[in-house]
Amino acid sequence: MDVSSTGLRVLRQIAESGSFTAAAARLGYTQSAISRQAAALERSAGTALFERKPDGVRLTAAGLSLLRHARTILDSLAAAERDLNGSAARAELVRVGLFVSAGALLLPDALTRLAQDSPQVTVTTREGTTPGLIRALRAGSVDVAVLTSRPPHRPSDGESPPLRVETAGEVELRVAASATGVFAGRTSAHVDELVGLPWIAAPSSSAEPLLGVWPGLPGRPRVAHTARDWLTKLRLVAGGFGVTTVPSRMAPLLPHDVILLRVEGAPDEVRRILVARLPGRPAPGVAAVTRALIASA
Repeated sequence: MDVSSTGLRVLRQIAESGSFTAAAARLGYTQSAISRQAAALERSAGTALFERKPDGVRLTAAGLSLLRHARTILDSLAAAERDLNGSAARAELVRVGLFVSAGALLLPDALTRLAQDSPQVTVTTREGTTPGLIRALRAGSVDVAVLTSRPPHRPSDGESPPLRVETAGEVELRVAASATGVFAGRTSAHVDELVGLPWIAAPSSSAEPLLGVWPGLPGRPRVAHTARDWLTKLRLVAGGFGVTTVPSRMAPLLPHDVILLRVEGAPDEVRRILVARLPGRPAPGVAAVTRALIASA
């Protein structure tokens, strides 16, 4: 089988992105170029590697098998590049993916612990949704992923072999509101009071849900503003332009003009914080990062 490193990178990015279009955008190619690379890979492999569906692309069993080898090959090429430029001896690189609010909740403390306990480890980070980070982990684009799950806490994905997942902790959700608005001076609100309010939420889809509207809110919510970054969302809340859902552990990080409300009249919304990696014995740096993240959670 004659496969180029470019073809293996395309395979990995398709597995991570879940579509040819998204893979093309991430790699800076046209969609037709990605499609040609995918077709060339399948011709070389002599079998179908991609399962094309209305909601995206998934790897077949053969594609997943090739992906496992692609991770090893691409990691070896990256290690060779580090050897050649003299950076391999200086640090062990670990790539971490985190769900959006985990950066504020865990990352600074985890990096501080890591600097004290394992100074030879260098960490790079990226944000994403839990489904996206699971794909990145499977594709080998990240080494450790900090994920979140909601009841009934089903397995992270249905692929084999199962990911190695450890529960780092739990966090309750709250509603963030303006300290000078209709909820001024309060610490709780009934769920019925939230119906009809303007909400500030991150853009999402059924496949890539993001935090924003209270999960148990009756009826159809009125989303007034969409934003991914927390600074924008919280400044909009402070200005009285809407409310949003936040993890309770973010309380120390909130602006002084934002308050947190416990929601009454509805079940508590609790999320687990999970730290996941591929199965097998982890590299020392991956093990050190995992310990630091769990300790921080």
